[in-house]
Amino acid sequence: MFLLSLLVALVYWAARRGKINAFGWLARGTRRLCDPFMHPLERRVVRLGGNPQDAPIWLVGIVVVLGLFLLAFIRWLVGTAYYLETLSHAGPREWARFAADLVFFVLTAAIIVRVIGTWIGMGRYNRLTRLAYFLTDWVVEPIRRLLPPFGAIDLSPLVAYVALYLTHLVVLRLLGS
Repeated sequence: MFLLSLLVALVYWAARRGKINAFGWLARGTRRLCDPFMHPLERRVVRLGGNPQDAPIWLVGIVVVLGLFLLAFIRWLVGTAYYLETLSHAGPREWARFAADLVFFVLTAAIIVRVIGTWIGMGRYNRLTRLAYFLTDWVVEPIRRLLPPFGAIDLSPLVAYVALYLTHLVVLRLLGS
């Protein structure tokens, strides 16, 4: 998928720069196949104040980020399946450790979704980020009220992550791990 998006970006770039004929078979075929995906992306880039000619670069970036998320999710899924299999022979202390790890993972993922959502203009009431805000408001909002503002930079999710990490370490220590 990455190589395909890279090829699309390369063909779009070459056609714009005059390296290949914009009306040749390669450019026309690529546009015919990719325009149903590229037009909505171009509209989104324009709405965010960008140049529609940058859409192929955004396509490559999106594919890379989604690929990294997919690999991380598969790694987590396989690790969780392996962990659950070993937990089937374990006692309540190991199950409590697993629950603490799972809660920390979910809250950390929600903080990351919340931060990335604000970067790309998806706020609190967007249907894709609403759950992340719901899960993390109890820890981020009190920190935001106590932390002095740093201009446009909001450090409260970072401080909330550090607080969650330290709490996670304390819980694991109490469980004897």
